[in-house]
Amino acid sequence: MGQAPYVRFQGTVRHPRGHFPGVFVLANELARQGRLSEAEYRFWRTNNDWYDTHYTNPTDVDPRIYAPEVNPGAVAWFKPTAHHLITRVDGYLTLLAAHGIECHRLESRNPGRILYEDEHQIVVAPASP
Repeated sequence: MGQAPYVRFQGTVRHPRGHFPGVFVLANELARQGRLSEAEYRFWRTNNDWYDTHYTNPTDVDPRIYAPEVNPGAVAWFKPTAHHLITRVDGYLTLLAAHGIECHRLESRNPGRILYEDEHQIVVAPASP
């Protein structure tokens, strides 16, 4: 029996840098643009704070991990054991859907070359073609 797959939630529209942005980036963009209602903003702020408390932001460890000139296309994936983190993504999906932003869930046993890893997630560079 093989390893359970890594999990990623991302938008369906490519970012200008070529990758598909994850749900946190998409929600943060809505907040920065002032497009969230008061209730949506409270959800976003409360849940971002919860995630900040419960898992490491890879950029706190390596500020250039997502820099396109260093690691083009780098994206984060949850480890399959991070159930407590994965289940909370549903609220972000609901928030994004309310703004017409489509997202989907990806699963992969080998999403790319690992650039960063902790107990909850990996950041990978896209696999070479």
